[in-house]
Amino acid sequence: MVTLNVIKKSGQNLLDASDKIKAIIADMQKAKLPSNLIIQVTGDQSRNTRNTVDELNNTIILGFIFVTIVLMFFMGLVNALFVALSVPLSMAIAFIFLPFIGFTMNMLVMFAFIFALGIVVDDAIVVIENTHRIHKKTKMDITSSAKSAAGEVFVPILSGTLTTLAPFFPLAFWPGVVGSFMVFIPVTLIITLFASLIVAYIFNPVFAVDFMKLDDEDAPVNKRNVYRTTAVIALISIPFYLLGARGVGNLIMFIAISFLGHELFGYKVLRRFQSHFIPALMTKYENTLKWILKGKRPAYALGGMVALFVFTMVLNGILKPKVVFFPDNEPNTINTFIKMPIGTQIEVTDSVSRIAENRIMSVLGEKNPIVESVVTNVAFLASDNNFDNSSKSSNLAKIAVNFVEYKYRHGQSTKVYMNKMREALKDIPGAEIVVDKTKMGPPTGKPINIEISGEDLAKLDATANNFKRFVDSLQIGGIEELKSDFATSKPEILILLDRERANSEGITAAVVGDAIRTGQLGKEVSKYREGEDQYSIMLRFEENQRKDLEQLLNLTITYRDMTSGLIRQIPLSVVAHVEYVNSYGQINRLNLKRVITVSSNVLDGFNANVINAQLRKVLPQFTKPSDVDIQLTGEQEDQAESMVFLSKAMILCLFLIMFILITQFNSMSKALIIVSEVVFSLIGVLLGYMIFHMTISIIMTGMGIVALAGIVVRNGILLVEFTDRLKNQGVKTRKAIIQGGLTRITPVVLTATATILGLIPLAIGMNINFATLLTDLNPHLHFGGDNVMFFGPLSWTIIFGLSFATFLTLVLIPVMYIFIYERNIRIQRRKTNKMIRKSKLQ
Repeated sequence: MVTLNVIKKSGQNLLDASDKIKAIIADMQKAKLPSNLIIQVTGDQSRNTRNTVDELNNTIILGFIFVTIVLMFFMGLVNALFVALSVPLSMAIAFIFLPFIGFTMNMLVMFAFIFALGIVVDDAIVVIENTHRIHKKTKMDITSSAKSAAGEVFVPILSGTLTTLAPFFPLAFWPGVVGSFMVFIPVTLIITLFASLIVAYIFNPVFAVDFMKLDDEDAPVNKRNVYRTTAVIALISIPFYLLGARGVGNLIMFIAISFLGHELFGYKVLRRFQSHFIPALMTKYENTLKWILKGKRPAYALGGMVALFVFTMVLNGILKPKVVFFPDNEPNTINTFIKMPIGTQIEVTDSVSRIAENRIMSVLGEKNPIVESVVTNVAFLASDNNFDNSSKSSNLAKIAVNFVEYKYRHGQSTKVYMNKMREALKDIPGAEIVVDKTKMGPPTGKPINIEISGEDLAKLDATANNFKRFVDSLQIGGIEELKSDFATSKPEILILLDRERANSEGITAAVVGDAIRTGQLGKEVSKYREGEDQYSIMLRFEENQRKDLEQLLNLTITYRDMTSGLIRQIPLSVVAHVEYVNSYGQINRLNLKRVITVSSNVLDGFNANVINAQLRKVLPQFTKPSDVDIQLTGEQEDQAESMVFLSKAMILCLFLIMFILITQFNSMSKALIIVSEVVFSLIGVLLGYMIFHMTISIIMTGMGIVALAGIVVRNGILLVEFTDRLKNQGVKTRKAIIQGGLTRITPVVLTATATILGLIPLAIGMNINFATLLTDLNPHLHFGGDNVMFFGPLSWTIIFGLSFATFLTLVLIPVMYIFIYERNIRIQRRKTNKMIRKSKLQ
């Protein structure tokens, strides 16, 4: 068997390269290659990329459908459709700008569009809902209603969008390797949300003028027209079926059936929802506000919320949910790296790799349906460095187990094989074996990575060995095996020159060294040209002579005697002899200091942060030389850097939001009311993670919390701004709060629900293949996959936080508004009474 590895050039499209390679293979099999030659493509990285893109595309469609459905219940079919159109329009505008900043379509850009799916409709919802409300309430013509509605919400929409964008501006400047990986999300979101403003201010009012109509003005359903329209739509699909475009035909038929179902039955459900459920919701909400805004209840409610916040923080400290750097994933490929002593012959390494391969096959079992291939590389492409694609080391081997795509595994986990393989391979003598998996996310250091630095290599080597024995004696669970990157057993052949004999023979060390170098490495003796290319002609021994030590010692050295000036020849063995020694394989330096790295993977079921915390705790107990430093680095270093950045980004985000709010309301107290939502929304995030026993990801959960800060503020702005507007019109404060809540409850609930539903498919890993659904009527429905494992924590953070923040917007903001208003009144009364008393005394 011959294995051919194809490596994509940097900056090129992986999917295009894969398609072209497969086309070349198919063409060669037809015309040039023998019929009995079997060619199999294995380890195709484009397969995972293509699958990720397809799943994200289908998730966007699914989220769009969910958002449209929920809009239908509150706004009717026609209004819902042109509100939902803001999604593709905003994305289309973003698509225009992305190439100008050098962004290509990747999984992070795709996720950013999913993330924006429920957010970009927020502006459109507010504009359309306000237009519908004014049109219905005032009976103005639709054009005047659209103008009035857009003008009324212009400022709150603008400030709401700016506060939503505020967290993403700091994230766009994320430093380091992690930042280079994650920067696609905030930048794409910034562009898409700015595009949503254009759609909300320009396109949606136009749509409203052209299509909006009130339900009570709808004519009774004319069934004959409905049947006629359905038949026309169905007839349009026939040519597509005849031309073989079955998917398009099925889509048109689906539209026809949906139209018929809505006109005959669906509109009744929507009208019943709008005429019964929404009024009941309004009544319940109004009664709740009237009850909670009485007497001292606002103070009690605010105190209860503060107590809940403290309780949540304490409970989180007690339960201590698991924390990881990046989300864990099911391995698509499990790599077994075999390292023999430096200098091991390739035949020996190959024999050890065969033993390991047999043991791995016994773990996998014969004809395992979820295993695509098992590929072994010896010497070439066997390094554990992902960026090493060219070096050849006879002491290295790699065995790669490639699994089929997640959707074809039928829920079977691949992690179990990794643990079984580690157990099966741990007792092969003379070999260092590491079993690892392909990870999602940027390249980071090992989860357990200890750097031992100093100047004296002997001390460093002894300290590293003592440290490994020290940690092994502690029996900390979860450490696969600590291994050092310092090789002390590199065999060397020293050719030692007898200088007295060389002087007597009249030969210098430089002449001897030059002869050996020429024989082993070669010497350029001439050049030749071929067209415009020039090639060097090298003179050196043949390969069998270079590897034969006896022939090297018999090397005849021709030289001019230093004393007599005569040309002489002597064999190398006359003036030199050979010694066999072991030497260092490599010397690494960090910040000008020599360093030895001791590292390990973490076994499945254990947490790297917990293990590193235990290591930090026992590190002072380890006795080391005074001139040797020991530090925990690797993934922990990247994690600490990311945590510091996210903390700074959160603080900067709050400052930006406060600046925008103070600019709009010209009031510190009102800005604090709205910003308090951000702090209290953490209750929902933490309780959600604790209740469902989820693992917190530093990167994805942290980014979700920062992004949540901007999202939850938007609805608070709508409520406070409209309450202020009513107060300016002369409405009393308590009544203005209640009326403002009743007026804005629909856009608040709609925007929150749309954002949550847009993320639900990704959060639960719901995957529907719409292409096969239309062509074969087979949706290939499955749950899970790499996308949900990677993006799930961010999605659930937004869902938990926004769900709780919606309650905060509808209940706590009115409570805080009346609480601060009454407090200000009391303070003003005290000042007035004090001034009156002073005036009486005078």
